[in-house]
Amino acid sequence: MNHQIPFQQVDVFTNVRFKGNPVAVVLDGDELSTEEMQAIANWTNLSETTFICTPTDPRADYKLRIFTPNSELPFAGHPTIGSAFAVLKHGYKPRTEGCLVQECGSGLVAIHIDENKLFLTLPEPNVQSIQPADLAALSDALGIPSDHIKTSARINVGAVWLTLQLSHADEVRSLRPDMAALAARIPSGVTGVTVFGLDSGNTDSDLEVRSFAPNEGIEEDPVCGSGNGCVATLVRNLELLNKSNYVASQGHCVGRDGKVEVRIQDNGKILIGGYAVTCIEGTLNI
Repeated sequence: MNHQIPFQQVDVFTNVRFKGNPVAVVLDGDELSTEEMQAIANWTNLSETTFICTPTDPRADYKLRIFTPNSELPFAGHPTIGSAFAVLKHGYKPRTEGCLVQECGSGLVAIHIDENKLFLTLPEPNVQSIQPADLAALSDALGIPSDHIKTSARINVGAVWLTLQLSHADEVRSLRPDMAALAARIPSGVTGVTVFGLDSGNTDSDLEVRSFAPNEGIEEDPVCGSGNGCVATLVRNLELLNKSNYVASQGHCVGRDGKVEVRIQDNGKILIGGYAVTCIEGTLNI
């Protein structure tokens, strides 16, 4: 194979280049094998690389395949937003005005176009408890007392995150996890650990989030859509905030400044979204 494929690298959850979470988007993946996709994702070495393919479901605008440097994911949040942004910038017109429908491993995902922002509808979460012994092991790897974990759950939104609420946003920002120990405590089939804390002192966000996925080849994801979806699930289920729309900050600890907007609808559906901006546009030589 020797040809060129349209390519973009999009910074997600920001409108300032180099301050969000980048995703590499290959805009025509139909002729690539799974092995070639995985090799490209390993080469870009971003938290995710995506491939736009022809959908198999007639309701979908396109099919998205999502890869970390190490494996394929059925769903991920920031790649969904970034890929939708790239598709629109590439000139694609949605079948339904104001909404793209993405087919992926988790099924169909609706992406709403709200002027300069995009919002995905989070797949229905599956919430399970985490055993006390496992929580103790996680707190040890994170370097905090176990009683500083206020709430916790194993949440599957297509990607699976062990989701922990800590005492405050400042504690989230100050974490220095033992990555080797954390990797050993993340079970098979789980993407990683997302932690969050409420931030009453911040004027432009309501909570701080960090997401660690050492077994996926990314120690800390700069700004994580699916991790924020799991956080939003706990915020909704436990009524942790006195409002249905809020902003989460993520990326400060790795030199980024991502802002994830969350909208909890009256029917309980969770929308995750924000801005995106293109940093690289060209062709990939295959």
